[in-house]
Amino acid sequence: MRAPIGDFDTATPAPDCLDELTAPVADAVRGWQGAVPADRILYVDTDPRWADTAVFVEHYGRDLLERSANCVVVAGKRGGETTLAACLVLSTTRVDVNGVVRRQLGARKASFASMETATGETGMEYGGITPLGLPTGWPVLVDSAVVDLPYVLVGSGRRRGKLLIPGKALAELPGAQVLEGLGTT
Repeated sequence: MRAPIGDFDTATPAPDCLDELTAPVADAVRGWQGAVPADRILYVDTDPRWADTAVFVEHYGRDLLERSANCVVVAGKRGGETTLAACLVLSTTRVDVNGVVRRQLGARKASFASMETATGETGMEYGGITPLGLPTGWPVLVDSAVVDLPYVLVGSGRRRGKLLIPGKALAELPGAQVLEGLGTT
């Protein structure tokens, strides 16, 4: 099948290639219950050497710069309690950690989670964290600009491979909260 965005050799419906995904991501695809059918979530095989955004778009298509989203894990702290959450913003923006995220989590302080925390808690590889398959109960903060896209390129849980997901499907993820201004320039 031809990918709806980017210059990929093939795109495979994620339910048909669960072995290419990390366990939590494969479980999320297997148990998908959104209005968008699971077979519209597509997997594209990519070289992990080109996983970082700037190199990636040079190799797989400049159009992906405006159609890619980064998923980062943040930690909000208040009164000795820490809340972990995922934030999904366009790759051309930065997460407003000290403004939107801190207020949304009701935290006194918010920061990016350490690499060890992000990978240990998600079961995913650093540089490949995706909003599918995150731990139960985590808030998934999604910038409204991401939801507005027909398809969005995100990680697959590994540095090898990416997922192409309809933007509106990201608003249906467990714990999803669509927010204006989560991504800033």
